[in-house]
Amino acid sequence: MRKSTIWLLVGVMAFTFTGLIFLQVKYVSTILKSANEQFDTTVRHCLEQVSLYVEREETREYMTNYFPYFRYKNAPDRITISQQIATESNGIYQIQNQTKSEIVQKADLNRLGSNDLRNQPTKDALIREMEEQQKSWRNRYQHTALLFEDAIYEFQNEAYLKPLNARINFENLDNYLNIELASNGLDIPYTFLIVNRDGRVIYQNKAFNNQPKTDELFTQVLFPADPEIRRNYLKIYFPTKQDYLTSSISFLVPSALFSFILLLTFTFTIYTIFRQKKLSEMKNDFVNNMTHELKTPVSTISLAAQMLKDTTIVKNTEVYKHIESVINDETKRLGFLVEKVLQISLFEKQKAALKLKEIDANDLLVSIVNTFALKVEKFGGTIDIDLEAEDSLINADEMHLTNVLFNLMDNALKYRREDFPLQLMARTKSDNNKLYISIEDNGRGIKKEHLKKIFERFYRVPTGNVHDVKGFGLGLAYVRKIVEEHGGTIRAEQEEKFTGTKFIITLPLFKN
Repeated sequence: MRKSTIWLLVGVMAFTFTGLIFLQVKYVSTILKSANEQFDTTVRHCLEQVSLYVEREETREYMTNYFPYFRYKNAPDRITISQQIATESNGIYQIQNQTKSEIVQKADLNRLGSNDLRNQPTKDALIREMEEQQKSWRNRYQHTALLFEDAIYEFQNEAYLKPLNARINFENLDNYLNIELASNGLDIPYTFLIVNRDGRVIYQNKAFNNQPKTDELFTQVLFPADPEIRRNYLKIYFPTKQDYLTSSISFLVPSALFSFILLLTFTFTIYTIFRQKKLSEMKNDFVNNMTHELKTPVSTISLAAQMLKDTTIVKNTEVYKHIESVINDETKRLGFLVEKVLQISLFEKQKAALKLKEIDANDLLVSIVNTFALKVEKFGGTIDIDLEAEDSLINADEMHLTNVLFNLMDNALKYRREDFPLQLMARTKSDNNKLYISIEDNGRGIKKEHLKKIFERFYRVPTGNVHDVKGFGLGLAYVRKIVEEHGGTIRAEQEEKFTGTKFIITLPLFKN
């Protein structure tokens, strides 16, 4: 896959994921806004109803005291004074109309039943009787209307002068609020207070846990008919309003979780694609490099074989020794290259096939150092060993562990400084049921930004245009894999710049 294709895929996935998050945020914001508006509208409606209840209760109480006979009427709870007046007035008109009808009906019956009533004196008497009854009912109606007008006038001009606690039963007000809110689906805790026009608190049902902001309080005039200068205001606060609103978006938690999982999957996918591309490029470079490296020994061995077959060349002991030496060196070189290919096949497996057995790490390290000492001395260097581990028994594959230690020492030899004699130190130490094996040199060293990458496959520390050391970037990757297969760890350290490198292997002791 080309790099441009990968970046195009990254762009499409990033755009899609960003769009998904944007739509979710927009949808949640819309739901919260709608829920908040509905909540505010419902609360205001409830406060208006509560204010109406309070007004009607005060009016009913006043009319009961003004007209004692009201006490015996089973008037509906929500009847207003205007409705009461209209009821009384309608009764009077009904009585008047009924009286007129009766008089006219009697007059018609008398007219049909007796011709004597047709004379003028009888008609005049009936008309006078009807007019007198109408006048009597009209006077009674006007008197009753005046009584109601007087009551309304006195109520309008005297009610707001009373103290607020004489006009309102605060317990009833709390009950009205509770019932009205619950009937509208807002069965949540609330705190209310009553303040006057100057903002002084007249009554409060309970203290605030946290002082609310001004825009968190809902306000309603208690008695709208009162003069503005004498008005009192009901303010209500809902401490759990946000919890109530967020309950409408309970789907947000699983949605956020799935989005997070999708983001992780997207990130891991992109990381895997780039890593696989990098490995593929490294592998291609390795194959090309390996092909080039294989050609050289094969060509040399082929040339040596042709020399042996060529009868025109005079062959003596020196010639045979030279050809034998060339074939031997190139064969070893081929074996080394084949070993690198085998190491690659080892990485392709999930788990290496190790032949574990009980091994004394001190004895193994001594054997390896003795074998490697000749190579070190050949380049004018020295190798020392320090066996501090009192408990050195481990469960390991002897061949692979030997290869691990040889790799580390061979790297110290390859990357030595030409102007300074090589010094190698091999140590063992046991502590906390673990065995520590360290290989330390005084070579070129490794920059800190490369220390964590040197154990990756095909990775080689960049050296610019200088390629004085041949390799494929597989040695340390092989070392880490084998150590981890033994249940251990390996790390590289460098205390100062260009002062050599220290590799520390940690393995579990045999008793564990």
